[in-house]
Formats: sequence, structure tokens, C-alpha cells
Amino acid sequence: MDPDDQLFGRLPRGTPISQLVHHPEYNSTLILRSETVSESTPGDASFPSFEFVLPLDGLRAVRNVHRRLLPRRPGRDKGLEQHCTLYAFDNDQREEGIEGVPCALVLSPIVKPGEELPYYHPTVSHLAFRFVPNSSQSPSEHPHDASSESMTPPPEPPISPEATLRIDVLPLPGTPRDPNSRLYRTCLALLETLHRYGWGALTSYKKRVRHDVLVPRETYQDAYLALRTRHAHLVGEWREATDPLKHVFEDIGIATFLMLLWKGTFQDHSSSPSGAKPASPPPPPPDAVAPWRSWPRPPGGFVDLGCGNGLLTHILTSESYTGVGVDLRARTSWEHYPPSTRAQLRVRALDPTAYLRRSSDSDLDPSDRNNAEETRRLLPEGAFLIGNHADELTPWLPVLATLSGASGYASIPCCAWTFDVRFSRGASANRFAPEVDEREVDEECAHPDAVVLPPGEQDRAMDFVEKLNLGGDGSTSSSYSAYRVWLARLSVWLGWAVECEILRIPSTRNWALIGRRRIRREDRDESVYRARALAIIEGVVQRGTFKTRKPEGKAGDH
Repeated sequence: MDPDDQLFGRLPRGTPISQLVHHPEYNSTLILRSETVSESTPGDASFPSFEFVLPLDGLRAVRNVHRRLLPRRPGRDKGLEQHCTLYAFDNDQREEGIEGVPCALVLSPIVKPGEELPYYHPTVSHLAFRFVPNSSQSPSEHPHDASSESMTPPPEPPISPEATLRIDVLPLPGTPRDPNSRLYRTCLALLETLHRYGWGALTSYKKRVRHDVLVPRETYQDAYLALRTRHAHLVGEWREATDPLKHVFEDIGIATFLMLLWKGTFQDHSSSPSGAKPASPPPPPPDAVAPWRSWPRPPGGFVDLGCGNGLLTHILTSESYTGVGVDLRARTSWEHYPPSTRAQLRVRALDPTAYLRRSSDSDLDPSDRNNAEETRRLLPEGAFLIGNHADELTPWLPVLATLSGASGYASIPCCAWTFDVRFSRGASANRFAPEVDEREVDEECAHPDAVVLPPGEQDRAMDFVEKLNLGGDGSTSSSYSAYRVWLARLSVWLGWAVECEILRIPSTRNWALIGRRRIRREDRDESVYRARALAIIEGVVQRGTFKTRKPEGKAGDH
């Protein structure tokens, strides 16, 4: 990289110094993120004073970033502002080819007299990261006149012929500095982090997955913290035998994502992808405490298929979203929710074959006729379908969304099922993997972030996987990753412009496949995709292995 391109003002995100400045949350789980307050260079009126910009021998300050650290738990930890000052070699000490290149970063907390630093910040007034080229400085040199205040002893002769990475601190009075102290351990961890960043940059490290593709991270985090505060009490009210911390915060995260996804999708409340009219009135006026109450939402409400404990349905209903949760049996939690939530929980069996039948068919027995009618009623036109670890229902989501005229769907797969048997790599994938028309290429998507499956050559298929963020490196070596690819191919075949997001939830099964826009083609109307969905159901019926499960308990009570 050209040295001039490494100046801090043009530093690409992802480089070591940029990671330290812009992503402090990577170094502490107690930090949510940082926000830049201002940036300045020497000579600017806003450039910090000597108190924060230390004079370092042989170095000159070239840029300052004033940032704000936001805590992950605002009720427990306070925020903190900090100066991040970047230094380069001065004219007398610069090495050939590296003049102006950042070589040191000093972090200085901004604390008023008498205030204490938050727990997540080391008890220091300054913390310096240094890149020391071996040819320019002997190991005995120190970065500041007050080196006696530094925790670190003079470094040993470096074993690398290139440079030394070094951390120096100015501890606050009374701070323990022995090798067992928290400050010492923190500095070692930071040094390891800096080395990892640098090694990753040298070896062109590529992240396996991309987060925050559909919903910006900052937007999600702010909404999640607000919803977490509103619904954290559910942990203490948990009625199931499962871990409340995992399930409550996982469903708060999913609800947050869906609400923000809908906000960005249904801007005008006018129609679904298939032209459905709104089934409910527009949302109420803005609410300062809960602004999402006025956000756009699916025109036909939501349907949470396989809703289980009903928590996701409860959170969405509590926040003024219209919809229902459906499952084969009621859970213990259901009867403890408020009446407004209980009224939206249904014990029902979904019967996809309902779309092949008519209620007037003479060969239908009463139970099959009821199931068929119930399925159609549960999936109104314009509804947004949700499959949160819905297992057997997972592959049916794009099928039902196509046949019911849904406004979209979100599927978070867990256990891998095809339409009537367990999914397995090879047999299952080859048996049901849809053949895709070679003209269905990504430029025909209805949305720039969505991808339509390219032709079947291996290299282009892997490109499809990578673009969709289905497995990071395009690997389908695991059954779960192969299943995600199969689901994405199925969705495309049924006319959905597929998108993928890795959710910020406490679960290893956190991939979400999203269909919210239909693929538009002049030579193919909606009837083609509907015919494909019906053909899938006909094939399932002909194989004879699929059977609609019966609801458990007193279905009429819910």
C-alpha cells in the first residue's frame, strides 16, 4: 500500500488502526460501539490541548478523533468520551519511505475532576499503541519523558527483523501494576488484539460472514436496547423449562430485526408484492417512547408459524403489530400472557395441500376440509410469514408465501427438513434442488442487495453462495450450510428475490433468509411461480409420505 494512502484521514475501515478507533467493542463486551464526535488536525481550532496530546520524542501529532464510547448496558455503565490521537515520525526522525505514515495511536479518556472511569476502561490517563521499526529506534528508547510512569519495562530485543508492536500506559495513582493486575492483563490482551489486526491486514484476511446487510448496526443496537429495557422483565416471569436468558433476549433481537426490516420495506402501506391491499388501518401517530408504533408494517399483518412459546408473537403484539402465532399445541407460557396476546395465539395444523383442494370437494373428510379452510384463513393475502426455528415448516415458507400472496417472509432455519423427510446432503439436495432458468441472473432482481441464482456451473453457483452471504467463504461442507443454500435456491425458483442476514442473537442458528420482493420478468408472470409451488405440493402428495399433523389439546380454546 502506498504510504500516502495510509494517512489516518483516508485509512480504510478494517485496517489495524481503524479497528482500534472505530470498533472498541471488539476489545470489550461491555462496550456497544463508538460514535465519532469530531475529527481535527493540528492547526484546527478544535484540536485538543497539551493535556490530551502528549509530546512524544521523534513523533508529531497528525490527526485527532474525538469519539464517544457507548456502553452495552447504559443502566449499569456510563458512557465515556475519548481523544484518539495519531502520530507519525517527524521530519528529523522519519525513515525513508514511511514519512507521514501513522506509527502511534494514543487514547486519552476525557474525565472531569473527581469523576471515575467506567469499569470497561483501564485506570490510565493515556494508553499508547506503537509500531516501532527496528531500524529507526533502539529497544531502550521510551515514547515519553514520564517513562517511569509506564507499566511496561524496556522491551527485549525484537525477534522480528521488521518491527516491534508495543503498548505503553500512564496509570492513574494507586493503580496496581504487577503482572497479575487487571491493567497488566488488559494490556496483554490489547497487544494480542493489535497483533491479530496487523496479521490479518498482512495476510489479506477476509471475514467469513457479513453482518448488518439489511439493517444498519447502529439502528439495530439502539432499537434493541430500547426493546430490551421494555421486555427484560420477561426473564423473571419465564414459565418454560428452557433457559430464559437465551430465549427472551433472542426473541427481542428477532423482533427488533423484523420491525426495522418492515420499516424499510413497507414504506407506503399500499400493497404487498402481489398487490394485496392493507388488511388493517395505518399505524397511530409517532410515539416518543416507542417510535416503532408509527413505523410501516406488513399490510396483512404477520403470521408466526410454529410460534412455540409464543414469545415473539407476544413482543410484536405488545408493540402494536397486528398478527397471530400458530402452533400444534399450546405451551405453558401462553396462559400467562395478557389477554391481548392470548387472543392472537392459535392451536392449528397447517395443511399446505389445502391449495390443491376446494372445500366443496366431495372426497374430503370433515377434518381435512376444516384444515384446508383454516390454512387459507390463517394466511391472508399481504401477510408477512415468520418461521423462527420452525423445523418441518421451514421449507414450506416460500411455498406458502407464494400461494397465499404474502407480502414476504423471514425464515430462520434450525433443524433441516425438506417437504416430507429430513434434509441430507446429496440425496435430499439433489432430489429437491430446483432447476433454474439460465436467464434468471442477478441483474433481474427487484432489489440491488438480492441475488437470483446464476446458471448451474460450479463456479457461478459458488458465486451465488458468496453474494448471498450464505456461508461466507462459499463453503457447503456442513449440512446446515448446504441446507441454507438449498432453501435459497428453492426461494428463487418460486420467484422471491432472496436476501440473507446473520442476526445478532444468542444462537448458533442465526442465519435469516428473507423474501420481501418478487422477481419481475417480462416473459414470466406470477402464474408461473404459483404453478411451480403447486407442483411441489403435488409431488409431495404423490410420494405419500407427507401427512398433516393433528393439533394437540383443545384447539378451540386458543
